Amino acid sequence: MDMVFDTVSIVKAGQFLGAGISIGFGAIGAAFGEGLVGGFANCSIGRRIGMASPYTRTMLIGQAVAETSGIFALMVSVLLVFGDFSANGVCAWTATLSAGICMGLGALGSGVGAGYPALEAIWGAARQPAVGGQMTTTMLIGQAVCQTPAIFSLVIAFMLMFRNCVGLDVWPYGASLLGAGIAMGFGAIGSGWGGGQAGGAACEGAARQPHLRGPLTTLMLVGQAVAQTPAIFALLVAIMLISIGPTEGTILTSAAVLGAGISVGFGAIGSGMGNGITAEGACNAISRESSTTKDMLTFMLVGQAVGQTPVIFSLVVALMLMFITFNIPATLVGFCALLAAGISMGLGAIGSGWGNGATGAAACKAVAMEPTQRPVILTLMLVGQAVAQTPAIFALLVAFILMFGNYTGPVTLPAAMALLAAGISMGFGAIGPGIGNGITAAAACEAVGNRPEERGLYMRTMLVAQAVAQSTAIYALVIAFVLIFVV
Repeated sequence: MDMVFDTVSIVKAGQFLGAGISIGFGAIGAAFGEGLVGGFANCSIGRRIGMASPYTRTMLIGQAVAETSGIFALMVSVLLVFGDFSANGVCAWTATLSAGICMGLGALGSGVGAGYPALEAIWGAARQPAVGGQMTTTMLIGQAVCQTPAIFSLVIAFMLMFRNCVGLDVWPYGASLLGAGIAMGFGAIGSGWGGGQAGGAACEGAARQPHLRGPLTTLMLVGQAVAQTPAIFALLVAIMLISIGPTEGTILTSAAVLGAGISVGFGAIGSGMGNGITAEGACNAISRESSTTKDMLTFMLVGQAVGQTPVIFSLVVALMLMFITFNIPATLVGFCALLAAGISMGLGAIGSGWGNGATGAAACKAVAMEPTQRPVILTLMLVGQAVAQTPAIFALLVAFILMFGNYTGPVTLPAAMALLAAGISMGFGAIGPGIGNGITAAAACEAVGNRPEERGLYMRTMLVAQAVAQSTAIYALVIAFVLIFVV
């Protein structure tokens, strides 16, 4: 029997795929976050059996907020299953598929993130029963901010589903819509998760030091606000891809808009989580040493600012892919080159973003341990973060080479796959070194807090260890160069 490929059938296929992706991924985050809350609720009840009723009530409130992102995903899935978007044109099949990707992935980070403030609020109330009511308030504030990336994803999902694409070609405009969903979906994961870690640390600190609840809430909100920035970058790119995406063009145009979405979407993961980790470290620090409260906000913001660099690289590559006309042939080779540029930069930013966050968090802890060594710790943090940026810089270099390369040779499948493989090589190859360098720098910062007189030794050891950890990123860079220039 012959299959029918009319507009209605094609769009319905996109809707159904999008619906499954939306609730499939959307259920992961909410359930994970709720599980964290439920587990700590039982631990708290076990500690104070007579408080089972209020702890259960707090648990249900916290789980209800964590459930919100899953409800968003469910709502999008229901609209996609039972709606009819075929009147929006054949492009609606990529729009509806993209809406599912956007909402499903966008709900993941917020669901997990919302679990952290709730679990710490319940556990904190078990340790400090007198502040139980205050803990619930702090929990709800922290959870509310965690939901912001999921709301961004919901907005983009609605824009995609109800976009009128009548008369527009699936390629390249359909590719632009798909890029928008990828950008916002992946771009929301890190900010939602990282914001939750900051909220959890604030709740933990408020339980330890109830009189610091005000400063902790302020520090949490500022830290969470900065951690939202990568998701905002992804939102910006997604809106541009939907509203001013290309309505005509070549195969290169499709690759460019898809690469733009991949670049900023994946690139936002590491920086979003990293900024949240730094804020988490700052909240933990002032709860252990309240005398550092005044300076901790500035210290945290410096660490977070450096941690933003990888996602800014990703944003730059995304904007270049969207708005520059590249002088390369419109062939499979050119298509793979531009797509690989987005892959290289997007994946390559993840490790450096996370590693910078870990270093910033450890530096905040070190300042709390030894406040008099703040300048020394700041220097060590910045040097460590700078080295941890190197893998992302390698990924940026490969992305530039791919975008502006000379592809006048024969158009063959191996040549195209070599360029795609170069982006994959450098993208994945940068993740481990970025994380590893961050872990090394974090340990060095914490060591200075314990033994500040040995700071010179820690600096040397850190740099030697980071140089060795950097070698795998260099291996990936070498293979990427061979794939681009030799084979």
